[in-house]
Amino acid sequence: MKVAIVTGASRGIGACVAEGLATGGFSQALVARSKKGLDQVAERIAKNGKSKGADVLTFPVDIQDADKIEQVVSNVVAKFGRIDLLFNNAGLGCLGTLEVPLEEFDQVMNVNLRGAFCFLKFVVPIMKKQGSGTIINVSSRAGKIGFEGYGTYAATKFGLVGLSESLYRELAPLGIRVTALCPSWVDTDMAEHSDLPSEEMISPTDILKTINWIMDLSPAAVVKEVMIECRKQIA
Repeated sequence: MKVAIVTGASRGIGACVAEGLATGGFSQALVARSKKGLDQVAERIAKNGKSKGADVLTFPVDIQDADKIEQVVSNVVAKFGRIDLLFNNAGLGCLGTLEVPLEEFDQVMNVNLRGAFCFLKFVVPIMKKQGSGTIINVSSRAGKIGFEGYGTYAATKFGLVGLSESLYRELAPLGIRVTALCPSWVDTDMAEHSDLPSEEMISPTDILKTINWIMDLSPAAVVKEVMIECRKQIA
């Protein structure tokens, strides 16, 4: 049995990945703020009949709350006994740099970086005991390139790339893969500020295919970082 935790699982990339992992036989813990959204994803997984008997747990929590994150991880281990994949995907978009109010800066930092850090803090010890696991931290192209008008968002995503690279080097010798995934515009509602039409954006299924590729590599292979660009935005 394979077990995954998927954060930001109520919509967009997270929902697509959750449904795809279910088809691959993963039992999952789906995490997001929206109980309604999580229930809808769980219902679609059950309805398509392709989950191969895998279980789906839903946790409607705010990942700004570290105590709740710790409880989610404890519940997953109590239920399944292991965690094979952490898809650290939950995040907030943000327009602006220094003009962003401090309260908004704190919220974006807390979700995009601190929330991801907390999941890592509680999941990594489990994977160390197993001697195996895959962690995919969803950063952004904005975590590699500082774009005008996106400074606050970029700061959180650059931070996540740095955290991922440190863990990549620390955990690879222990049999744990850590990859920073850095896509450009993905065709979800978070891309509403893009001037690209949806057909020119990255498909959420491309993210799922990337996860499957990483996990299908031989145990000797590790991938530090994957950057996926929109064909018409290469610069």
